[in-house]
Amino acid sequence: MLKRLRIYFKEMYPLIPRLALGFIIFGEIYFIVLLNYGVKDFYIGIQEAVGGFTVFSFLLWLRIADDFKDYELDCRLFPQRPLPSGRVKKKDLAVFVVILISATVVLNIIFMNNFWFFLFLYVYGTLMSLWFFQRKKIQKSLPLALITHNPVQMIMNIYIISFTCIKYHLKGVTWITFLAAWTLYFPALIWEISRKIRAPQEETEYVTYSSLFGYKKATWFVLILTLMDILTNVLLVWNLNKISVAALLINVAWMTVKFIQYIKDPLKFKIVDKVERYTYIQESMMLITVFITLT
Repeated sequence: MLKRLRIYFKEMYPLIPRLALGFIIFGEIYFIVLLNYGVKDFYIGIQEAVGGFTVFSFLLWLRIADDFKDYELDCRLFPQRPLPSGRVKKKDLAVFVVILISATVVLNIIFMNNFWFFLFLYVYGTLMSLWFFQRKKIQKSLPLALITHNPVQMIMNIYIISFTCIKYHLKGVTWITFLAAWTLYFPALIWEISRKIRAPQEETEYVTYSSLFGYKKATWFVLILTLMDILTNVLLVWNLNKISVAALLINVAWMTVKFIQYIKDPLKFKIVDKVERYTYIQESMMLITVFITLT
């Protein structure tokens, strides 16, 4: 079983990079909230480690849940993947998920101060894995799947925000926490839509936003979301570092040019590749802003 799990993680969810990503997501929101509240006397310990691990664990669980949900479709469209190909068994992943979730629950009960927010996050994730008991309706509708599934990113952000506010006795509902809840929601939403935008010549039976609405309308929509995304980031770093503000605006200007180029020629490149580069630069700037402000 362990050998098969290694195959799955290598191809579908590299553990070390994804674990690092979990801590990056947790740390970015954690410090952005603290710095915007003016808190610089902070202390990092086991709770922050558990929080970062929880983000990693939750995203890993969602990845596996998606593979279970889309198993029949993947057997037709992506037979080379570990699960559809038979190189990894469903039982392998089921046993691993039980162990993973059990460990995450125990750690949150023992160390964290926001168990009810943690519980809400996992209840929502469970409902997602069950298609909210409306599989036939949601699975057939890409927009409905987006509306019901994508908010989980914001709920995860709220899990981090709630821990931070409770630990440092900060007000939970403010303009700062509102913006922080959105700051990593938009990148996930933008990526989710852009990865399902294709040129007309590239369309298959796999349902995409471009096949439903046309690649131009879908691309314009992602551009609007990107501008909203950068607005939340600029507002959060405005009082922290003006150089970061300039860098964020330059990045979104570059991304806007790429969107326009794609609308003119969708075969020139894959828009999701440019979106990923934009996101890496953006999130790196947010982390650099945190580092500079702390030092």
